[in-house]
Amino acid sequence: MDLGINGKTAIVTGASRGIGLAIVRALAEEGVRVVGAARTITPELEKVAAATVSADLSTKEGVTTLVEQSLETLGGIDYLVNNVGAGDAAGMTIGSFLDVGNDQWESIFNLNLFSAVWTTRAALPSILERRGAIVNLSSVNAKVPSTSPVGYGEAKAALTAFTKRISEEFAPQGVRANTISPGVIGSSLWRDAGSFGEKIAEAYGVPHEDFLQAIPQQFGIASGRIGEPEEVADLVAFLLSDRAANIHGADYVIDGGTLKSF
Repeated sequence: MDLGINGKTAIVTGASRGIGLAIVRALAEEGVRVVGAARTITPELEKVAAATVSADLSTKEGVTTLVEQSLETLGGIDYLVNNVGAGDAAGMTIGSFLDVGNDQWESIFNLNLFSAVWTTRAALPSILERRGAIVNLSSVNAKVPSTSPVGYGEAKAALTAFTKRISEEFAPQGVRANTISPGVIGSSLWRDAGSFGEKIAEAYGVPHEDFLQAIPQQFGIASGRIGEPEEVADLVAFLLSDRAANIHGADYVIDGGTLKSF
């Protein structure tokens, strides 16, 4: 299937590894010139991105740096993928609402919600001019926040609502905005040593590898396996393309059948 996005330009945040890196690869393979943004630029990202920007996107200053450098490099922005999210596992408290302080709420919302708000606001004039598209990476935890760290599901729910707002306002001007809500994806977030996945395993009192193997059963994943970053990346590429020209304000769940509601 020809997606018709060859020669387009894009910003992908949280691009150094996992889902973000897979998105950059998928878009680059389709001929898109991608600026990949992350706090730490990896060799893997440098190999596939047209350019990279090192920035802390949980800050307004980081967002300004990203968009200004992207416009200078690309000449304009067709697509924006707000993928950056989750947070620093080492600094995250896994517990009840009363266990979590204001700092965690603030840091999670800055990274998982406000980074997308700020980046969208900065990039939108160029996207409007080019009648482009935005995809925001939400989460199934937006629908089931109690199964995620305190603040994370809430931030993703707000991100989904924000995307709907952008779609409602700017669809008449030719801009498409949609969200993708992954379930458990086999990225570094879950698989790496010192990751969020390892921290959850510690909270359950089981070895990390045993926890990963038990996820499909414990989380009720109907397909019997967790997803892979490349599967999310393919969906992103489709939603950005003209093949999805009349998809506006939608939320696409890719979770192997974890969510049981309609």
